[in-house]
Amino acid sequence: MDKFHIVGPTRLAGRVRASGAKNAALPALTASLLTDAPLTLRRVPHVRDIRTLQKLLDHLGVVTEETGGALILRRERPNPEHDAPYDLVRTMRASVLVLGPLLAKEGHARVSLPGGCAIGVRPIDQHLKGLTALGADVQLTHGYVEATAARLVGARFRFDMPTVTGTENVMMAATLARGTTVLECCACEPEVVDLANLLNAMGAHVSGAGTETIVVDGVESLGAAEHAIIPDRIEGGTYLIGAVLTRGDVTLEGASAADLAPLLDKLAEVGASVEVSAEDIRVQGAGDIQSLDLETSPHPGFPTDLQAQYMALMTRADGVATISETVFENRFQHAPELARMGADIRVDGGRARVYGPKPLTGAGVMATDLRASACLVLAGVAAQGETVVDRIYHLDRGYEGMELKLQKLGARVARWSVPMS
Repeated sequence: MDKFHIVGPTRLAGRVRASGAKNAALPALTASLLTDAPLTLRRVPHVRDIRTLQKLLDHLGVVTEETGGALILRRERPNPEHDAPYDLVRTMRASVLVLGPLLAKEGHARVSLPGGCAIGVRPIDQHLKGLTALGADVQLTHGYVEATAARLVGARFRFDMPTVTGTENVMMAATLARGTTVLECCACEPEVVDLANLLNAMGAHVSGAGTETIVVDGVESLGAAEHAIIPDRIEGGTYLIGAVLTRGDVTLEGASAADLAPLLDKLAEVGASVEVSAEDIRVQGAGDIQSLDLETSPHPGFPTDLQAQYMALMTRADGVATISETVFENRFQHAPELARMGADIRVDGGRARVYGPKPLTGAGVMATDLRASACLVLAGVAAQGETVVDRIYHLDRGYEGMELKLQKLGARVARWSVPMS
C-alpha cells in the first residue's frame, strides 16, 4: 500500500499544468456506449478511477486503444446482458453513469447499486426518477437497478436538487429518446457542459448545458467524434491553494479562470495575489493569510471538492474561519487528521470552525477520501518536519502524478511503496 513521505516546510514555486478533468473524463468514457462508431478522447488523465471505468467498459464490450496521447473507444463486442456487476461498480460511484447510455442504446440495463462512500450516502434516486420520466420501467432487485424501455420518449423532468451525475446520466439517455426532453434544476458544473459538447460532436442536439434548464432533441443515432477533456479545476485549484498555504508562487498553465472563479475570488479575499491571463493563472501568497468563512454549494458556488484543501489553508490564517459543508454529509474526516498536525478545528455537524494561525508539525496521518488526501499532502508540505500520509490510493483516484508535480514545484515528497502484510 503506497504512502507519501513529505519533509517540510517547503515553499511551492514554479509552473504546473493541470491534467484533464477526471470528473469530465468519466462521463465522456461512458458516452462510448451510445454509439457503434469510434470515440476519440484526448487529455484523459492517468488516474485510478479512469482505469476502473475502463475495466467496466471492457466488460460491456468497449475496446480501448491508446495512441498518440489519445484514447480511442469502440464498442465492438456488446455484452448481451448489458450488466454492470457489483465487483466492477463497488469501488467507484461514477460507474452508475453507464445506466443511461445502456438503456438508451440497448433498451435494457442491469447495474449494481453503487452503495455509499466515505463522504456520504449520495443516493441515485434522481437518476432513476429521470429515467422513469422518459418512459423506462425501473425495478430494484437484489441490489441491482434493472431498467427497460423499447425506446425512451422525451419528457419534461425537474430534478429535486442539482446533481451532476444525475444530470449527466439523464442527459445522455435523452439524446436517443424520441422527441424533446426538457430537464430542469440541472447541475451547472463545467463538467456537464463538457459532456454536452462531446454529445453534440457525436451528433446529439443538446442546448442549455451550464444553466438550470437543458433541452435535448432526440436523434436516431450518434456517430464518431473527437474531443479534448477540459482541464481539471479541482486538481489545479489544489496547487493554487498550496501556493498560498506555503507563501509560494505558482503558475497554473492551461486552466480555465472562469471555471476556477469561485476559488480565485476566495484566494484574493484572504490576501493572495491573483493574476489571470489568457494562457495561465498565477497565484502568490507572500503576505499574511486572513481568515474567511466559506460555504460550499453547487456551481457556480465554491466547490465541495476544494473544501478540505481550503481548511488546510485556514489553519495558517489569522482569526477564526467557519466552514459550512452543504453538499455532502460526513465530509470533515480530514479535520481530526489535521488536528494531529497541530490544527485547532472544532466540528459541529455540517460546520467546522478553524482557529488560526496554528503552526503545523509533521505527523503520521491517514487519508479517508480523495480530497482529504490532497488536504493532508498540502498540510505536510507546509508543516515542520516529516509527514507520512497513508492510504494514498485515495489520492491516486483523481490526481495524476501528484508527487511528481509537487517535486517540480520544490516540495520534498516521495512515494513509498509498502508491501501488503
